[in-house]
Amino acid sequence: MNRYTAFLIGLVIFIAACKSGTNSALPILGNRQPVTKNVDGKTVTDTVYTTIPAFKFINQYGDSITDKNLNGKIYVADFFFTSCPSICPVMHRNMLSVYNEFKNANDFRILSYSIDPKYDSVKVMKTYADKLGISGQTWWFLQGKKEETYKLAESYLVSRPREDSTVAGGHVHDGFFILIDKQKRIRGAYDGTQADQVTKLIADIKTLQAEPNQSMAQ
Repeated sequence: MNRYTAFLIGLVIFIAACKSGTNSALPILGNRQPVTKNVDGKTVTDTVYTTIPAFKFINQYGDSITDKNLNGKIYVADFFFTSCPSICPVMHRNMLSVYNEFKNANDFRILSYSIDPKYDSVKVMKTYADKLGISGQTWWFLQGKKEETYKLAESYLVSRPREDSTVAGGHVHDGFFILIDKQKRIRGAYDGTQADQVTKLIADIKTLQAEPNQSMAQ
């Protein structure tokens, strides 16, 4: 079973859980594990959810960015490459709507991970960001070791990127925008090539920001 199938299964499972009485306004996607512990002499069962693991990349300014830079932040992640001739230009034109809506929010970020670090140097990513009109720290374009990027993609429950000389651009990847909360849990996935999905993402970010454990978490 590939990661995309696993993602869909996880989504269906959680939607069912939502209907059976969870208090979350948005689903929490991915695997979950019940953990039983003793609190004040009482047995309590809590749920531990899958979270995005530690990582370290370089952004378009040449700065080191790790998972710790996302502490206290809601963020949206995607995977791309600057020379992509197919879905990436559409994705990032759509992502501009997200950027413009939240660029002044201190607790929000966008992370775009390059799957072609050999070509996508810091200089190339900065030029790419400039052409989009991106400035400041809201939207980071990130470059790191290819295998680490590929593995991290699976943690976001998207298909593992791969090289393929038979397709335009030589790389294959998903076009999902993945919404992550301040606890580094996956809260939604949206087709970045579809404007209506991006509109839903913007609405869901606002819903997430209003959740008590998000508005209080720093």
